[in-house]
Amino acid sequence: IKYGTVGGAGEQTDASGALMVPTGTATQCTGARPIVLYGHGTNITKRYNLAEIADSTNPANGESVLLAAMYAAQGYIVVAPNYAGYDSSSLSYHPYVNADQQSKDMIDALAAAKSALPAGKASAKLFVTGYSQGGFVAMATQRALQLADTPVTASAPMSGPYALAAYLDAIFYGNVALGSTAFAPLTTNSFQKSYGNIYTTPADIYEANYATGIESLVPGDYDFTTVYSSGKLPQTALFSSTAPTAPAGLPAIVQGTLTAATAPFTTGAATDALFNAGFGTSNLINNNARLSYLLDAMTNPDGAVPLTALPLPATAPASPLRIAAKKNDLRLGWMGPSTPTLLCGGSADPTVFFKVNTELMAGIWPAQVANRLVTVLDVDSDPGTPGVTNPFYAAKAGFAQQKAALIASAGANAATAVTTAYHGSLVPPFCNAAARGFFSQFLAAPV
Repeated sequence: IKYGTVGGAGEQTDASGALMVPTGTATQCTGARPIVLYGHGTNITKRYNLAEIADSTNPANGESVLLAAMYAAQGYIVVAPNYAGYDSSSLSYHPYVNADQQSKDMIDALAAAKSALPAGKASAKLFVTGYSQGGFVAMATQRALQLADTPVTASAPMSGPYALAAYLDAIFYGNVALGSTAFAPLTTNSFQKSYGNIYTTPADIYEANYATGIESLVPGDYDFTTVYSSGKLPQTALFSSTAPTAPAGLPAIVQGTLTAATAPFTTGAATDALFNAGFGTSNLINNNARLSYLLDAMTNPDGAVPLTALPLPATAPASPLRIAAKKNDLRLGWMGPSTPTLLCGGSADPTVFFKVNTELMAGIWPAQVANRLVTVLDVDSDPGTPGVTNPFYAAKAGFAQQKAALIASAGANAATAVTTAYHGSLVPPFCNAAARGFFSQFLAAPV
């Protein structure tokens, strides 16, 4: 499908997406079918197209096949936008994690899909889900639909950076997520195009050897392998291994904090190796930009990072990047879900941290969790015993088996293999299976 939508600054543009319609004579494929509105995960290749399910060379192929098998083949109509800035979209950038734009993109895709479907093909049941970036997009869309009084049957955001301001603060404090060097230009480009005040020139944020051309680098021609092998981005070194220097006259604790937030980390925690890899001498973000960000984070702290007493975004951030992150933080703008919601992820996720996103969101919605309107699923937890009181046993057991198989096959490189595969390939199939199971309980209920 192709449809009209808007860019990050409200400009008119277009986008494309996939519309998957179940066919056949099986009971679950006939009659009016429920819709799954799906947000895809982060990708840096512009030709990403979920509709190219038969093209194994398209970077969307794996996710497209998963959607077809997990949802369309089980009787769900799937609406999956590629997002503005991808595939045939005329937008010159992608409004990455811009909650307002991305929710409008999803809703515009849904409207286009409904207009393309034969009358009576779609039921009134609407399920909203997505993974990684798409988890964020799914929750933003759920919020937008809820505020517009548009019925959502149930939702299942998966492994998304929902608490965006807290997540970025955690990264700048040295907890560098795997994939951060690709996420950084997507985020800053998006916010610069949307708000116009993140920087004067890219060199304000990036080291000189990466600044030139970075505004048009992603999404573009490169994939996650070639963008690193070509030297366009460093693979893991987001920050300098030399700590920023605090301005003269500030208390010694400021320099102490800056030093403590810079590798090497030797705490003995399992995350030491991951976070240490985020620092180096050929780093992406310059120390001036990091210093400016951290000074604001110390002065105007997020309630969840590094503390957790009042887990809401900073009241008055001054850094343009932190202001933009707060604007798109899904802790704000609503009172939480009013329809059944499953938050799925893996607690050891090295890319989108579970604690500062999934657990944090559940923590600010205690009433919804208490009455089971919001359910949190950690697929990387003890599967327990199968039975009606453990509806996600299969997802947790399947994840455990797949993880064990990966560890066994990787041998001495097991830890690295698990870290590398965790977010992108280990968690998605099991969270999607859990989401489908979660949705199925609402199919027989009245429309």
